[in-house]
Amino acid sequence: MPTLFVFFGFRFLFYSNDHEPVHIHIVKDDCEAKYNVEPIQQVYNHGFKNREIALIESIIEENQDVIIDRWKSFFNK
Repeated sequence: MPTLFVFFGFRFLFYSNDHEPVHIHIVKDDCEAKYNVEPIQQVYNHGFKNREIALIESIIEENQDVIIDRWKSFFNK
């Protein structure tokens, strides 16, 4: 599972067998969320609080192009 980056303890990653659409998994402690990247849309949230979700969404928004580029590079798209 390639980790793209870690911000404030949140690990943003892909699973090596992931599928389209372009999305990102976010893991911290025992919590996990998944977001589609374009458009940014929460797929699920298991345990993150509202303030953490707001931070996660702002990080995705600020790094949307990087996430998409890394997805295309990793999955040869």
